[in-house]
Amino acid sequence: MNTEQKRPPRPEPVDLREIGAPIDGEPQVSDRRLFFQLHVFGGCSDTYRIIETLEKSSLNAVLYDDLNHPTGIGMLFITEDPAVLTTKVRDLLAGLQHDTKLSYRPAMTMIGRTYASGREPNLAEWLLNRPLQNALNPDFPWAIWYPLRRNPEFYRLEHRERGRILGEHAMLGRSYAAGGYASDIRLACFGLDTNDNEFVIGLVGAELYPLSRLIQDMRQTEQTTKYIESLGPFFIGKVRKQFTKRSL
Repeated sequence: MNTEQKRPPRPEPVDLREIGAPIDGEPQVSDRRLFFQLHVFGGCSDTYRIIETLEKSSLNAVLYDDLNHPTGIGMLFITEDPAVLTTKVRDLLAGLQHDTKLSYRPAMTMIGRTYASGREPNLAEWLLNRPLQNALNPDFPWAIWYPLRRNPEFYRLEHRERGRILGEHAMLGRSYAAGGYASDIRLACFGLDTNDNEFVIGLVGAELYPLSRLIQDMRQTEQTTKYIESLGPFFIGKVRKQFTKRSL
């Protein structure tokens, strides 16, 4: 028997690049993306030591006061290299915990990566510049961060039907952005989140009420009413200080 006939076909190579909308018939592709990680602590009685440490670091970061915890803070770190989160960020946080009375709240940790859907007109802007600028915008002092997971039924829908459902959600977000009420940071966290969440959402804006109202309005969309399995926990923070070290 011919052994060549027994060999199974070779699988097609996996394309891990992010893909945006075509320009002049050519798709946009990129191997770059940002990783965001939020760490939350209690027991913060004085932020001076934290601010000093973040100022001396080389990290893009945001320090938040926690709206729902009297001594709570959140520290958001943004990097293109995820290894930074296990080296520079890890060392920085270990040093702060050693020098202060911070108590870590692991249930509130969130991590995600920027991603493309294939429809972005400017791929680099979507993956790198816009998320960084939204997080570090001095005109956006309020933020709501939360993870979510869709139920399996959503992934059984046809691609076109999924697009229609997501489009309703996206139009609502764009209407808030057009009015200057809120901007979003959308991150994928498949395989990164300890609770098997799939996405992390950051809503940022000048005032807190519109962010809350946007979440209220999104509860009425088909995606949320039918296909969201879990939401939260929610971290609501007001910027104490932003640390812009590097633009992309």
